[in-house]
Amino acid sequence: MKHVLKFASKLGVAAAIVAVMAGATTVAAQQPYPSMPIKIVVGYQAGGPTDITARLIATKLQASLGQAVIVENKLGAGSNIASEFVASARPDGYTLLLAAAPIAWAPMLSKSVKFDVRKSFEPVINVMSAPSILAVPGNSPAKNLGEFVALAKKQPGKLTFGSSGNGGSQHLAGELLKQRAGIDILHVPYKGASGALYDLMAGHVDMVFMTSMSSIPHLKSGNPRPLAVASSKRLRELPDVPTVAEAGYPGFEAESWNGLFAPAKTPPEIVARLNAEVNKALSAPDVRDTLTSQGAAVVGGSSEEFRKYVSQEVDRWGKLLKTVKVTLD
Repeated sequence: MKHVLKFASKLGVAAAIVAVMAGATTVAAQQPYPSMPIKIVVGYQAGGPTDITARLIATKLQASLGQAVIVENKLGAGSNIASEFVASARPDGYTLLLAAAPIAWAPMLSKSVKFDVRKSFEPVINVMSAPSILAVPGNSPAKNLGEFVALAKKQPGKLTFGSSGNGGSQHLAGELLKQRAGIDILHVPYKGASGALYDLMAGHVDMVFMTSMSSIPHLKSGNPRPLAVASSKRLRELPDVPTVAEAGYPGFEAESWNGLFAPAKTPPEIVARLNAEVNKALSAPDVRDTLTSQGAAVVGGSSEEFRKYVSQEVDRWGKLLKTVKVTLD
């Protein structure tokens, strides 16, 4: 009988603990958002374009939300480790992802990727976009895109183009040019955009599609030399550099973008709150000036607009990846 009473007593204590924990969870869930620090995860190195954008947004959110907003860099697997981390996080608005364009096509490059941008996340807002700029070494004989294409056609398989890594925005822009211009140039992947930039300046590679946010100061120096901008219109910072379309390839656009995502099933009211606060942050003069001075365009807008844009990116680059041999496996 004593054993029975002791067991019943233990059950009662356990039930009480469960009840207390459930009550605490309910109280936490009822607290207005946000009631604790928010983490923005970035899959790229500190000081890079995506990290810079994340920290700009984090500073503004911290002030407007009244909670600490921390940027955490989780490197590896071409930013996929960061994306997978957030995709599996609790959908409560406290773990977010500031992602770049490759999140849209990552599953097409590797069977080991454990997320699908259309299913694993709630798009919050498109923060900014930055066009790719086709550049060559300062001593290159090519003074424009037409001359570069002509050089490549005279030496099939001899010229090289560098990128920040396999499967990144710069790599796919180069593959798109190869396809549209009918040229055969060799891809040289680096571990980050800085390595490709420095080897381009030294003349070790013949061409790189550079992201405007990290390249404007270098391009204004003359080495490397910009030949064309992969956007619908010319950049204010490089007014004399034509678009790729103006150089003879209509509709050619390749841009890097940064967008904020939450895990799938994050409550819509939290997504709406974050969207409103980031839109407010993007309207701040210091944020706009910082981004536009580096050749980026502030985007903003609704969560639904961002969802449609991401879906379009998946379809657009998916078509290219079906025709070129690009894989991370």
